[in-house]
Amino acid sequence: MFQILWSLIAGLVIGGIARLLLPGKQAIPLWLTMLLGIAGAFLGNGIASWIGVRHTGGVDWIRHILQIGVAMALIAALAPVWANRGKSRARV
Repeated sequence: MFQILWSLIAGLVIGGIARLLLPGKQAIPLWLTMLLGIAGAFLGNGIASWIGVRHTGGVDWIRHILQIGVAMALIAALAPVWANRGKSRARV
């Protein structure tokens, strides 16, 4: 139970930092920010493991930077999709 709660909190923090670092406004809801932060954390951990920097002595700064970077990429890719979801295409 605590693992799920910790994942939600970490996703919210990572997603929030990613949104703060991205220029401009991202018109996505808080719950989507949290989900993309969780996805960024999992994918960032996978990349960190793949390049061999997941577990280091002290704070794993490289892993955290990778997590935030992946979350930034996900938010940057999905924010325009979310903003345009209700707009219908013009008929030809």
